[in-house]
Amino acid sequence: MKRQEKIDLLWKTVNELFPNAETELYHNNDFQLLIAILMSAQATDKQVNIINRNFFEHLITPEDGVKMWVDEITDFINSVSFFNNKAKNIYKTCEILIDKHNSQPPLSMDELTALPWVGVKTAKVFLSVTQNAPLLGVDTHVHRVLNRIWIVKTQSPLETDKKASKIFKQEDIAYMHNALVLFGRYHCTARNPKCLSCPMLGACSYKDKNLEI
Repeated sequence: MKRQEKIDLLWKTVNELFPNAETELYHNNDFQLLIAILMSAQATDKQVNIINRNFFEHLITPEDGVKMWVDEITDFINSVSFFNNKAKNIYKTCEILIDKHNSQPPLSMDELTALPWVGVKTAKVFLSVTQNAPLLGVDTHVHRVLNRIWIVKTQSPLETDKKASKIFKQEDIAYMHNALVLFGRYHCTARNPKCLSCPMLGACSYKDKNLEI
């Protein structure tokens, strides 16, 4: 099967499995979403959501973060990985948003990636969710899926991101990001993927398929 045929089948599959997919990160506004994505680095959405159900009752605006200062932010998030660095960068981000962006997250890649701890993937995820931007934030799930199917052959999510941006049509990516993440998270999992029930089975090149009943 040619690569474009695999892409077309993948798009059909993930949207049938996860129609109207949305981010699973808990948030009530765009600022909280940016903070949640920042916190999710090297952590699961489930873990971050548990923390933020309480944290986001207190952190509603950047002004709230500045009032808390680093120590109180640390107290709220100390069960997430790299909490000390994340607390410092949340505080710095709040300061920058107040000083330079009228307390709102910016909507350009350059301005977003200028914020502390916000890399290209974080910025892409944020813009994809909030602006329906044609950007694919490649996390470990997306990286795994695209390599298993052999849409790309890469060694890292960063390399996958670079190749994916050249391969996929923008009109596909615009509605694809969340569905593809959920497909990797719950269907094409790192361990015991649901291969027998997968519509991609015939097109998948993964050599260690889980074919046990």
